Amino acid sequence: MNEKILIVEDEFIVANDLKMILKKGNYNVVGIASSATQARTMIAAKRPDWVLLDIILKGNETGIDLARELATVKIPFLFISANTNQSILEAVKKTGPYGFMVKPFREKDLLVMLDIARYRHKIENQQELKTGEKEQAVPDFGEIIGQSPNIKKVLHKVSLVASTDTSVLITGESGTGKERIAHAIHKNSARKNKPLVVVNCAALPLSLAESELFGHEKGAFTGANSLRTGKFEQAHGGTVFLDEIGELPLDAQVKLLRVLQEKEIQRIGGNHTFKVDVRIIAATNRNLEKEVAEGRFRLDLYYRLNVFPIELPPLKNRKDDILLLANHFLSKFNKANGKGITGFSDKAQQQLLQYSWPGNIRELEHLIERSWLLSTGHEIDSIELPTDSESPGETTSGELSSLEDMERKHIMQALQACGGKVFGPGGAAEMLKIPATTLYSKMKKLGIQQEHY
Repeated sequence: MNEKILIVEDEFIVANDLKMILKKGNYNVVGIASSATQARTMIAAKRPDWVLLDIILKGNETGIDLARELATVKIPFLFISANTNQSILEAVKKTGPYGFMVKPFREKDLLVMLDIARYRHKIENQQELKTGEKEQAVPDFGEIIGQSPNIKKVLHKVSLVASTDTSVLITGESGTGKERIAHAIHKNSARKNKPLVVVNCAALPLSLAESELFGHEKGAFTGANSLRTGKFEQAHGGTVFLDEIGELPLDAQVKLLRVLQEKEIQRIGGNHTFKVDVRIIAATNRNLEKEVAEGRFRLDLYYRLNVFPIELPPLKNRKDDILLLANHFLSKFNKANGKGITGFSDKAQQQLLQYSWPGNIRELEHLIERSWLLSTGHEIDSIELPTDSESPGETTSGELSSLEDMERKHIMQALQACGGKVFGPGGAAEMLKIPATTLYSKMKKLGIQQEHY
């Protein structure tokens, strides 16, 4: 191996520990820098293959400042830090690191993170070389619509990883199209003629999560009246898409990790293990680094899933795609129902472009459908965008509420308005324009119980 690594860490004891771990792992540590300035000098002199970065360094510059430069000159890097502040994590993510580890950590965790980072870097470089050497088959992205730079970056990543068996972690806000990306990856893989089994982890009851994923034998527990094959057996030879992976209970996370490591499952109540050949694609709207730091998600499972991350941009950051998507949905509704609405007025187009789209593509589709139903002419004249009659997030004392309090209040208002109905026509999920499973997940996280509404 003998890849050259530069450690950028201002605490000597931590840096020395890292050096010993890396040497034991057969890495060549070319130096230790305590500031961004010192790191630049050593990078120019030593030409490291990898850089391990702390966030807080000596001097006025941070590891994040240095990371931006490393990204520009294409030197891969990983962060190691005790700082799990939300804004810091977001800034770290934007630099495109190959890993992020929270201090303190185990020796094994560091080496696993490096192994996965090296594998991901190798996959990216091999695929880039192939793309440059010869013309590749044009990927089939299905109904993924967009020409903006942000979505082109996403689709490029899909085209790089689809033909491999690499695990993929898709992140992004609700409504950004994570499941469509998962379908595109499967559709462009060698597994496309095998099953794509979708598992919504937020909808798995705590007591049945293991049975749903791995199956159970007849008589394994009360109510197990027959043998049941789990999702992993059903997907043998194909792909398992674990949606809302951040909602998976810790007990089930342990079992999932074993499946990823050993490529085998054991049904509940069974005495035998079965080899399974599946590719894993996971998705979440949560910040898994923060979930790991707060003990809600296993670090080792995070590394296994986060081999090739794909982050989907919110719709507000894809302004060039808004009208393309709007016209796509309009055409879809016209074809389904024979209504001949030809387009949008200038006023309607401006409304679409100026709105912030908190519900992303899903909200756009619902609003286009509503406007299409209400329209009586040849074009949609205006869009009935959501409005708030009260000042957002303001308490009776005039102080601003936290985002969590605002979300809790908003969900409870929707539940009360719907008479406590969560899903189905006229339910709170429909009113809030989010899947019922996502709403249940948010209610659980915010502690909203039936007696509250």
